[in-house]
Amino acid sequence: MDRRLLGRTDLEIAPLVLGGNVFGWTADEKTSFDLLDRFVDGGLNAIDTADVYSRWAPGNKGGESETIIGKWMKARGNRDKVVVITKVGSDMGQGRKDLSAGHIEQAVEASLKRLQTDVVDLYLSHWPDPTVPYEETLGAYQKLLAKGKVRHIGCSNLDAGQLRAALDVAKLRNLPRYEVLQPEYNLYDRASYDGPLRDLCIAEGLGVITYFSLAKGFLSGKYRSKADLGKSAARGEDVESYLNKRGMRILAALDAVAGRHGSKPAEVALAWVIARPGVTAPIASATTPEQMANLVRAASLKLSQVDIEELDKASA
Repeated sequence: MDRRLLGRTDLEIAPLVLGGNVFGWTADEKTSFDLLDRFVDGGLNAIDTADVYSRWAPGNKGGESETIIGKWMKARGNRDKVVVITKVGSDMGQGRKDLSAGHIEQAVEASLKRLQTDVVDLYLSHWPDPTVPYEETLGAYQKLLAKGKVRHIGCSNLDAGQLRAALDVAKLRNLPRYEVLQPEYNLYDRASYDGPLRDLCIAEGLGVITYFSLAKGFLSGKYRSKADLGKSAARGEDVESYLNKRGMRILAALDAVAGRHGSKPAEVALAWVIARPGVTAPIASATTPEQMANLVRAASLKLSQVDIEELDKASA
């Protein structure tokens, strides 16, 4: 499996990152262990999670995903072979998004405990927090980097203006800068990343790992009509907005390209993201062995220029 450097960090990752949002939600601990085993056996090595995963599920309080990943790494003794990415800043009961220094200091200790490790490879600000200056947030990360509790920092969900401002503050105040961005990006949802944000990431050498890389499952081809929405209690409602003329045009192109390669639409959709300028790797999750096999195949699927142009045109 090819590896890619994640921006200016020393982290080398396979061109697909496993999304841990399903662990403790639609995948129980036993299923999650099996999926994680298949993931590393397939040559992949980076796992994305967050302290808030999966707080939204009934009976959960947050931290379930990190806890499962931590138990798995300890059981397998493979912490040194896995790149662990987690996030801070979501509402964990404090009632707001929070990137204050005090919250970050507490949150990282809780994440480290759940993950059963002494260092997070990549620690991301999950959301913008307009109530806290970048200087305070980056100052908190500076202390964590100095203590060896995190190796690198990044951010998620910042637009071009916010990212530019954060990078400028880091340079002006001699603080560590965000080295990785995690934006929403896929064949359907392109507008927020393509353009100024992508250009800024390329110019500044940021690593980019995209989330919702399969448009909440729509690009798997599983949902093609309103009748299909019932196939997933977790995702069905989220996918309805994609059931339009443009969405169907994208699925038709995915079907055509997948047919030429003998692959699945999901594999092609992920391979398209992997091939995009300014993207290091898409994040995608799996809840079944078959879906995990799709992710592994997607990481090595090479699309032709004709394939890419067909997909670009359909999603324009």
